[in-house]
Amino acid sequence: MPVPARKRRRRTPGQIARGVRRRARRLAGRLRHVWRRSLQLRVVTSTLVLSMAVVVVLGVFLMQSIVASVLTSTEVSAVEESRANIATASGYLTQPVDSTDITQDATAQGQTMNPVDAAARALTDRSGGRYDVVILNEGSVGEGRASGQIDWSSIPALLREKVQSSEEQSLWDQTVKIRYIGAKQPESAWVVGGRVNGTYEIYHVFPLGEEEKTLLTVQQMVFGAGAALVLLLAGVASLVTRQVVTPVRLARQAAERLAAGRLEERLKVRGEDDLARLATSFNEMASNLAVKIHQLEELSQVQRQFVSDVSHELRTPLTTVRMAADLLYEGREDFDASSARAAELMQNQLERFESMLADLLEISRYDAGAATLDLDPVDMRDVVLRAVGDSETLAERQATRFELRLPNEPCMAEVDSRRVERILRNLLFNAIEHGEGKDIVVTLGADRDAVAVAVRDHGVGLKAGEETMVFDRFWRADPSRARTIGGTGLGLAISREDAMLHGGWLQAWGAPGEGSQFRLSLPRVAGSPLRGSPLPLVPPEVEMRRTWRGHATPVLTPAPVEAAPRARENVDAGAFDAE
Repeated sequence: MPVPARKRRRRTPGQIARGVRRRARRLAGRLRHVWRRSLQLRVVTSTLVLSMAVVVVLGVFLMQSIVASVLTSTEVSAVEESRANIATASGYLTQPVDSTDITQDATAQGQTMNPVDAAARALTDRSGGRYDVVILNEGSVGEGRASGQIDWSSIPALLREKVQSSEEQSLWDQTVKIRYIGAKQPESAWVVGGRVNGTYEIYHVFPLGEEEKTLLTVQQMVFGAGAALVLLLAGVASLVTRQVVTPVRLARQAAERLAAGRLEERLKVRGEDDLARLATSFNEMASNLAVKIHQLEELSQVQRQFVSDVSHELRTPLTTVRMAADLLYEGREDFDASSARAAELMQNQLERFESMLADLLEISRYDAGAATLDLDPVDMRDVVLRAVGDSETLAERQATRFELRLPNEPCMAEVDSRRVERILRNLLFNAIEHGEGKDIVVTLGADRDAVAVAVRDHGVGLKAGEETMVFDRFWRADPSRARTIGGTGLGLAISREDAMLHGGWLQAWGAPGEGSQFRLSLPRVAGSPLRGSPLPLVPPEVEMRRTWRGHATPVLTPAPVEAAPRARENVDAGAFDAE
């Protein structure tokens, strides 16, 4: 039996609205991205907008001028012709006409044409179809004569009042929407009215249909010409901008390739203009930069080779001196007090010298790119415990106690356990050196993608800007302060190289009087990118204490030493279970 298809759940209007808003935001984001990245688009769009504004202003001004010119000429000719017609009509309307004689079907009934009809016919014959005539008698309410099937009641009452109250043969004009008797549609017309013989009103109706058609044609032409002009200006702006932007884009691409290490990258020089001089200057800069980098590479190579050669050459005499020093140290009980002390000092300094020589050899291997990883899946808890065990003797001499915060479950990761243990030992030795005998907190945390170990001391701390300098070779926060445990000054530099070799981060935080914290973050799977750390760089108690003190501004977290994405500062609650 076939399984019925599951009905698709209908979306609610709210879900549809949210979906539309998300799509709109994504589209707006894409448009903003394109707008910010394209100089040519910004220039062409700005030119288009400004051109449209100019064309609209000019078009409106031009249309107003054309309309005023056409209507003014129409008004002048209408008034002059109306004045002449009124003078002619006054000859027909010398005798007052009774209202019973003024009927529109008088001619059809064969009656004698009265003066109103005679005047209307005479004026209509003179018009040649250019205008119509409406004659009204003030003494006859609801009566009138109109040619061209005009509904004479469409003459505005306001215009009639002006004509009736005006002097003899004074003219008044107005634009009117004239109605017709029959199927003809209303149209705009220029109406000029005046009084004749005290009781008659003569209105000349000049249709504006042809003028409106002319103005509409002119308007369409202006609009089309304006649109064509705007598009032409946009095309010209695009062409001109392209001539400028293309060399700049090529220069940007060449600069990116140059920054990526392709020092042979050069620009083609065409012409002698500013862009050609820019290309020439760029090529000269690239050539000088390539020469300087080549010189620095040679100098760096010589320095690395010198350190490597000296380190290797020192091993043979150091072995001989070591054997002699061991013999003297073993027989120190037979010496006098000063000689025995000298043997002990020589033994200690030889151990420090051997450690420094080993660090120099390790640094030379990093510089030569010969360092490799021996990866194995290990439990990071065991690595932390071994590093703490190697540091306990030194911690006891400095009256320092370790506080371990390890998770209850295994934290497996693919790492080189020897190098990670060395990183942790260097961090622990550094914490013992600067912890002023206070407790050192070692925290291990893990999430799905990464593991992290944080070493927290409560000593002198770090000043602003020293979070990255602390990983420089032979760097000291206080040069006048002597080392108490015989460090070489290369431990943190080697630790950073080991962390980078794993694809991880080694970061530092510190504040004067609040101690410091170093955080090692490593990917759980070798080769996978590290996107965040399961432990915060700033200790949580510091954040809480500053919040309680009223500092609402969050503590700024220093960026990773390496060029890596910003770590997400989330804390795995299981990482703080005390052992």
